[in-house]
Amino acid sequence: MKDFKVAVCQNKALRSKDVSLKNVLSMIAKAAANGANLILLPEMFYFPYECKEIPNLEETDKHTVNILREAAKSNNIYICTGSTVEKESNSRLNKSTLIDPKGNIILEYSKTHLFDAEINNKIYRESQLFDYGNVVQVADTEFGKIGIIICYDIRFPEIARILALQGVEIILVPAAFSFATGSAHWEICLRCRAMENQVFLCAASTARDPDSKHQTYGHSSIIDPWGTILADAGIDETIIYGDLSAQKLKEVREKLPLLKHMRRDLYKNYLVY
Repeated sequence: MKDFKVAVCQNKALRSKDVSLKNVLSMIAKAAANGANLILLPEMFYFPYECKEIPNLEETDKHTVNILREAAKSNNIYICTGSTVEKESNSRLNKSTLIDPKGNIILEYSKTHLFDAEINNKIYRESQLFDYGNVVQVADTEFGKIGIIICYDIRFPEIARILALQGVEIILVPAAFSFATGSAHWEICLRCRAMENQVFLCAASTARDPDSKHQTYGHSSIIDPWGTILADAGIDETIIYGDLSAQKLKEVREKLPLLKHMRRDLYKNYLVY
């Protein structure tokens, strides 16, 4: 890993996909002008996360991703697309894409844990909308090894640990956490996944919109490998920045070598799932 600057865009997801995208492109240009090397967008950044609308958002031609590929190229910056709804063969996926400064797609990740729950008498059934992703990979970039997980994935330590065992140094987390669950668990989950895997963790949520049926928690965050919050976006539309230090990563891993102390010989006897 080497030092670089990350920007997390906490935009308001509007009911016009085109307007949301236009606003995000403006935020990307601003973040790039402010020296960011990598920009992270939220899960489903271009429309409020309302389940009944999901089928209407699916794309088969990567239209939104291709616009962001051009933005990455024109701004000479890495962009993580947050997530978009993509149709592949017979599968509908909640997919995040990492794009390099030349506009190339270098990593794709489809959400592997789908949120089926009942919170405050509101029922969520993502498994009725999406198919499960089944691949967890790391991209080796000039700034370090980067992995992606999406929203509900953050509650499952196993997936972040799989990335850590693949050598990940930065985990990106596009999300649309609800206020009900976010106020209780968002910060705890983010800091734990960063601390226990000794990685930088950057999480992007959409800004709070009182007119939306899905009230997101906001509080996009940048967290270092010690679990320290370097930046918190609050609830409004904004961009937060963080300087990710290779020396900090090295110091934490040397001071408290958790990954070296893992008892893999012991775990294999119990991890039968």
